[in-house]
Amino acid sequence: MRANNDFILVMKNITKFFPPNILANNHVNFNLRRGEIHALLGENGAGKSTLARILYGECKPDEGEIYLKGRKVRIRNPMDAIRMGIGMVHQHFRLVDTLTVAENIALSYTCKQFFPTREVRSKLLEYSKKYGLKVDPDAYIWQLSVGERQRVAILKALYNNVEILILDESTSVLSPIERKRFFNIINKMRENGCSIIFITHRLDEAMRCDRITLLRNGRVIATVTPYEISKEDLARMMIGRKMTFLSENRGRKNVYEKPILMIRNLYVINDRGIYAVKGVSFEVKVGEIFGIAGIAGNGQRELIEAITGLRRIDKGKVIIFDRDVTNASAREIMELGVAHIPEDRLNLGLVSKLTLTENYLLTKYYRKKYRYGFFIKYDKAEKELYNAIKKYRIMAPGPDVPVMLLSGGNMQKLILARELSGGRRLIIAMHPTYGLDIATTEFIRKILLKERDRGVGILLVSEDLDEILRLSDRVAVIYDGRIVKIFDSNKIDLEELGLLMTGEGEKYDNN
Repeated sequence: MRANNDFILVMKNITKFFPPNILANNHVNFNLRRGEIHALLGENGAGKSTLARILYGECKPDEGEIYLKGRKVRIRNPMDAIRMGIGMVHQHFRLVDTLTVAENIALSYTCKQFFPTREVRSKLLEYSKKYGLKVDPDAYIWQLSVGERQRVAILKALYNNVEILILDESTSVLSPIERKRFFNIINKMRENGCSIIFITHRLDEAMRCDRITLLRNGRVIATVTPYEISKEDLARMMIGRKMTFLSENRGRKNVYEKPILMIRNLYVINDRGIYAVKGVSFEVKVGEIFGIAGIAGNGQRELIEAITGLRRIDKGKVIIFDRDVTNASAREIMELGVAHIPEDRLNLGLVSKLTLTENYLLTKYYRKKYRYGFFIKYDKAEKELYNAIKKYRIMAPGPDVPVMLLSGGNMQKLILARELSGGRRLIIAMHPTYGLDIATTEFIRKILLKERDRGVGILLVSEDLDEILRLSDRVAVIYDGRIVKIFDSNKIDLEELGLLMTGEGEKYDNN
């Protein structure tokens, strides 16, 4: 063990309560060495993000002390943290949708010019090229996919000369290639003296860090090095029980031949007025999971929005259950028995200030079952919700609390409980396990497999290649708005798959 003067950060007995009676951090002790990457592991709701927000000045601890370079400090707000050399990349991006990429970065970047966007734009292009995080500096944030927004958040953090960088699930929507590049970035930062707190739900990523601190129920369980623990033991310590991991889903038999969703020569225009989806054709059959793999920004978002009635189709057809639903409304498509798990659970899936019951009713409040004249039958909805809370293991103080008080995993479970109620026949899931811990991830994946096994067709879009490979019966690769090839799950060439995802494949294949 190194001497205490090697610690750039020491957090002592940090305790934080949230109303009505939630103990997020319970006398947490955490330290960070100079020039190390220190992983924070724990289930959703374990207190990882709360601890990070306290360090970044977004929350005030009810008890405890913080020391930077041996000096006791009081961090009142994020500006204090930035001045002290602390930066943070949040899991849910802190970006202004109506501003461009360059303007967003200029908001937190201090320079001598009165209008700094020109300087920022120039440096952004330099940083993008240097670190391989491609993004258009003149694009508006609302025009970007989740993965592209994540790149902006990372680049934004790189502009400040931070000594301590907090990364809250910063690789969740990155492709395997981007994730490898990202680790190269943070390794370079570490070599230059930056100390990094890396919050992740991926065991393999934690094992690449110098040390790992495990949180459970707001308490520190242990601090270990990757050399003294296995992944299995790490998972058991993190969740308090032995994990049963899914086996690979290779070559599943008895997939029905009847198509439940047919996409025919689809063309869709994005928010910038250009084609994001270009002649896409494929089918999803009854009782199969059809996976779409690709790097963020290659048309996935526009494709799913077009299928679910959220974006206009310029050319082509969408056929669901033998019915042409091209440019039908989202409600019409939903009423056919289609469930939609959106990519952004906070902005598209839920209304954070509404209660669990109100969010559960968002897609069904207009039905006679839930109405009595002009009044909504909240008691009926609450009864269903109590059953859903039990079935989906949603940890919540009660049905009348705002959704914003839930962890990310419990938010996602609430979306599944709502979307899968009433017996859906087709599930369209985009990044269903984004930013979730291993236990919640496995729970949601098992739900999808269970739905598939009862004959539901599932269209799964994910930038998590491991998830696509483990769940899908067939895998389509999307690049530059086109389906470049479709693989059977038992005939996948991983090297070819990776090349196709990056545009290195020689032929397009729309069969």
